Amino acid sequence: MTELDSQLGNGASSGFTSLEPEPRAEFIAPPFTLPPYPYDRLKPVLQAADMHPGGAIDLSIGTPCDQPPENVCEALRDTSSVAGYPTSVGSAALLEAAHGWLERRIGVRLGSGSLANCIGTKELVAGLPLILKLRSPRRDTVLYPAVAYPTYEMGAILAGCRAVAVPVDDQWRIDLSSISSADAERALCLWVNTPGNPAGALDDLDAAAEWGRTHGIPVLSDECYIEFTWQGPPRTILRSGPEGVLAVHSLSKRSNFAGGRAGFYAGDADLVRFVSEVRKHQGLMIPAPVQRGAAVAWSEDSHVDVQRDRYHRRLVRLAAQFTRLGLAPTLPEGAFYLWVHAPDGAWETASRLADSVGVVVSPGEFYGAAGAAYLRIAAVQPDERLDLLDQRIQAWEAQQ
Repeated sequence: MTELDSQLGNGASSGFTSLEPEPRAEFIAPPFTLPPYPYDRLKPVLQAADMHPGGAIDLSIGTPCDQPPENVCEALRDTSSVAGYPTSVGSAALLEAAHGWLERRIGVRLGSGSLANCIGTKELVAGLPLILKLRSPRRDTVLYPAVAYPTYEMGAILAGCRAVAVPVDDQWRIDLSSISSADAERALCLWVNTPGNPAGALDDLDAAAEWGRTHGIPVLSDECYIEFTWQGPPRTILRSGPEGVLAVHSLSKRSNFAGGRAGFYAGDADLVRFVSEVRKHQGLMIPAPVQRGAAVAWSEDSHVDVQRDRYHRRLVRLAAQFTRLGLAPTLPEGAFYLWVHAPDGAWETASRLADSVGVVVSPGEFYGAAGAAYLRIAAVQPDERLDLLDQRIQAWEAQQ
């Protein structure tokens, strides 16, 4: 007898047998309500900044402003194979190029079947919880850093899973010791992100892989900023071996190819196989011209070295500019964001910056409640826009 039987006076609980079953209360789930997209909430701030002559200087969204390599663009112009469907895991040339980049640049060699391509990595991040739920239907929890890229949480929500934020330490690194045994038992996966967005922290990825293997939980390592690691060599979870892990890589930042939508996931061969087969059924595939462009991008590194210098130079310059505006930024360990404490409140400071010098930054609450007292500043505007910011800061200083 269930609790509901007792509450409804079912015959089994009252000593007689009913000829017809008693009506039961029907549970109807409320309709799903999407939260507002974080950056849509910035529209009033953007409008205020746009009132300045020359318009807003937008440092809120991490979208590249520099051009991809010309040979990548040239590959996109070849439309010889657009009549047919492309392969879902990626063409032989693209798979070879991605494997080559991993070995050449990151020092990791994987076997066949341990890597597959995806349409950028945001759709993969958002979709993996749903796919993993098919693989482990008894589990329902996605673990992710408490200050992090918001799509980790949203992927869990869209899959109907519990989204559990794992605390970070005072250096913005994920604290694996804080994960409860109850959450670990229910976990579908653990997300880690190195270098981290928004704070640029570098996690101990070997420790994360070991934690996942100990608990039988896949560890998903978002490494899209790996080429922009400022302290020490690039870090990948794959150096600890592929068992039980997936590393996620993207051309969006590395090669200024965000509009192309091309990335890959690599690691545990069984996990790659399952994810890629589900994605094949979903019809998810990179367009053929983009696959050709992506193969060229992964095969060449000199443009990335140029981009590294650009981002580091911009970070140094922005740190000096925002210091003049009364904040105290420090350079990150990796990625191309400044993560800055806002003593007067994030939204208040963001509005003040928009009003005073026409610059737009992101309030830290976009990346989790634990970041609510911070701002994220993206080094994604070209030098001429930072020149304009210098002029506005000089004018603002003269009025103080």
